[in-house]
Amino acid sequence: QVQLVESGGGLVQPGGSLRLSCAASGFTLDTLDDYAIAWFRQAPGKERQGVSCISKKDGITNYANSMWGRVTISRDNAKDMVYLQMDSLKPEDTGVYYCAVDLGPFSSVQPVCVIPSAGDNPLIRYDYWGKGTQVTVSS
Repeated sequence: QVQLVESGGGLVQPGGSLRLSCAASGFTLDTLDDYAIAWFRQAPGKERQGVSCISKKDGITNYANSMWGRVTISRDNAKDMVYLQMDSLKPEDTGVYYCAVDLGPFSSVQPVCVIPSAGDNPLIRYDYWGKGTQVTVSS
């Protein structure tokens, strides 16, 4: 089993910053050579959409257009932590932010660290999810 716990959400004014953390644990992660952890967000009444992902082995990163240039994902493999630094936040960034893990297998057809396209169900590719942390951007 794998457990993911998000933290760091809260209320922030437009233009502000937040740093989200995702703590990953579980026997499965320890045995895998590679996996990807991604951040998703979901606004009320809207689909869950990918924000960014990072791979364990090579630190491959990927960013969605929605927050391009305003977020930075990073990892600390020694602590099994993944972080999402969010800057220049806007009211439309409000939502619940989830981290999730893709355990693979990976190949040239199914590469590591993929952000699902709009309309694709992210629960198909990503195997385990945290419960989410609320981010509210408001003055």
